[in-house]
Parts: sequence; C-alpha cells; structure tokens
Amino acid sequence: MPKPLAGVAEHQARVAGLVGIMPVLVLPIADCLGLVLAEDLIAPIPLPPFDNSAMDGYAVRARDVAEAPVTLPVAQDIPAGMTEVAPLEAGTAHRIMTGAPMPAGADAVIQVEHTDGGTERVLLRTAVPAGTHVRRAADDVAVGALVLRAGRVLGPAQLALAGALGFGGLPVRRRPKVLVLSTGSELVGPGEPLLPGQIYESNGLMLATGVREAGGEAELLRFVPDDVAAFHAAIEPHLADVDLVLTSGGVSAGAYEVVKDAFTGRGVEFLKVAMQPGGPQGAGRYQGVAVVALPGNPVSAQVSFEVFVRPALLASMGFAVVGRRTARARISTSTTSPAGRTQYRRGAYDAESGEVVTPVGGPGSHLLSALAIANCLIEVPEDVTELAAGDLVTIRYLE
Repeated sequence: MPKPLAGVAEHQARVAGLVGIMPVLVLPIADCLGLVLAEDLIAPIPLPPFDNSAMDGYAVRARDVAEAPVTLPVAQDIPAGMTEVAPLEAGTAHRIMTGAPMPAGADAVIQVEHTDGGTERVLLRTAVPAGTHVRRAADDVAVGALVLRAGRVLGPAQLALAGALGFGGLPVRRRPKVLVLSTGSELVGPGEPLLPGQIYESNGLMLATGVREAGGEAELLRFVPDDVAAFHAAIEPHLADVDLVLTSGGVSAGAYEVVKDAFTGRGVEFLKVAMQPGGPQGAGRYQGVAVVALPGNPVSAQVSFEVFVRPALLASMGFAVVGRRTARARISTSTTSPAGRTQYRRGAYDAESGEVVTPVGGPGSHLLSALAIANCLIEVPEDVTELAAGDLVTIRYLE
C-alpha cells in the first residue's frame, strides 16, 4: 500500500525542527544588518551624553539678553568635539557650534541668524528664555534604559542607536550556513555550449540566492553527477562547515535518482507531500547535518523553498514572523485544483484594480518564465477543487 501523503504543515514542522535555532555570537555592529538581536540592549551611557547646542550660534545666560538687542564680548569659540570648555562668565557669550558642549553657566543658545555673527563682540538681536536650543543630557536615553528588546530585527536605525551608545558589537543569532547542491549529469553552466539532451543549470543559482535573500549564507556546489559515490565525495568535505545541505532533483521514483539513492537508509526520509507543485520531498540528517531535498523541476523547487525552507531559515535566526505577507484577493478567472493537495499557482496581484489576482501560466512545474513575472503565489486549499472567477483566495507575496 502506498504511504499516505504528508500534510504541508506537517512537513513545514519537520524541516523547521531539522534546521533548529542558530547559536548566539557577538558580531561587529556593521555586520549585524538584518539580523535579530539575541539579548536586551541596556544603555550604558545617556543620550545625549552631555548638554549640547542644537544650533550654530552663541551660548548665553538668558538674563543677559533679556533687554535685547544687546552687544556682548565673545570669550571663547566652542566647536563640536571640544573637550575643555571654559565656564561662561556673566555678561559674555561663547560662539558655539551644533553638537558642541554647553559651557557651565550658560542656559540658552541664540542661533547665528539672530546675530551679526561677530567673533570678538556680537550683537544679539533677540531675547530667549532659558533652555532655548539646548539639548539636555539624557533627554533621549537615560543610563540603564532598555533601548532594544531581544528579538528586534536590526535595521539602520537600530544599528545607529547601538552605535551612538558605544556598542562595537551586538549579540545576534548567526546566519545559517547552507550548502546548495545542483545535481544532474545533464546540467551545463551558463555560457557553455549545449549538447543534445543537456540543459543550463538554474536551480542552484535560484536556491542559493534565495538562501541569501532570507539572510543565510550559501555555498553553491554545482554539477554533482548522477553517481552515488561521486555525490558523497562531493559533499562530505563540506559537512563540517554547514548547518544545512539543500539539494534539488533526484528525489522522485524513477531511475538515477541520485539524491534519494545516496541518502536512503542514512538518516534522510523521502516522502510525498500533499501539494502541487512539489510533491516529492526529502528531509532528515546525514552525519549529523540537516538535509532538505527538494524536487528538481524549477517551479517545484522554488515553491518548496518558499513553503518549507525560507521559513525555517528565518526561524533559525530568531525571527518572530517567518512567513511571507499574505492577503485575500479575488481570482480573475475560473480554475481547478487537484483534490487532496494544496495547490500553489503563480499569480499577478494588482491591489489598485480592485484587489484582483490573475493566475500566470499554467500549473506545470517546468514553467519558469511564469514564476519570473509572478509577484505572488495563489494558495488553493486541499479541499477546494474548483474556483470560479471572483472567488476569494489567499495569496502569498513574493516581493
């Protein structure tokens, strides 16, 4: 009796469990873009760290300019970065630049536009209350404040905050390292002449760039031949350095299924998942390393990556949200779907034309050009076999 088909959610959980969670390490702050903070970040210093000027102008005592216009002697220039600043004496002004420390005794800044710009004596044309154009120490962040919670994805603004607080490195979940295998004796590299029966290799490139787009590190091992001994010889030198081996092709029921032959009985299970495209799948561990084996047709491989591998990679780095953004849309045309299988059709979604999604190309798993112009996947549940034009469907954004 044939084995029952595995459910999509069941296989998603299987793959996620294999990849697991990446360890925490401290990376230089410039290398943390797009990663997830692994520990709460506590401010070791205040921001600003000292009272400073918010304007180019003149530091004054507010009471000295209460009867403006008034002319005062300029006792000192204070550029940004100056570390030794003389106190401001009554009846004088210091010329000061934006970000420069406020001198003791000063309580306001008059911006240069309201003066004659003098360097020895300055005409101050306006009165200002105390506190004008002064940035107070800790006005933004107090010492000991929780500034970023664990689990926060680190973008430019978060890295800027950490840098302003003096952090040279941050604790993050490291990127998973993935060995991507392109198998098949029929494969030829782009730019090489094709002989009869050969095709240009594209799955490896597609999957390796997908790993990188998801935040992982990918090493692409191309043109592994359809020979079990050669297959093992190709991958085993890399196993100590990777978290996941990701293959495409060689997992079906025919002859010369090298991935299936190489891993069967060695910790990797091959099964069929109730989905179209992408039914044949493999998952397990080989010599302690996670293995996910995807089908070889390009659309099957990419849809399988989207449904199973990409969420597992994101979860391994500590992302709380691992699925693509979804929406509900009305399908533009009638279509059918196989009973008992979740179908993923390529689609073009246009929110501006009434939130309508149009299937792109047919359901065939070799139609790569349709995938290239699609911006979403249309998800048809396993219990739905027919859709009429105008029916609501769930879409997964690909962009």
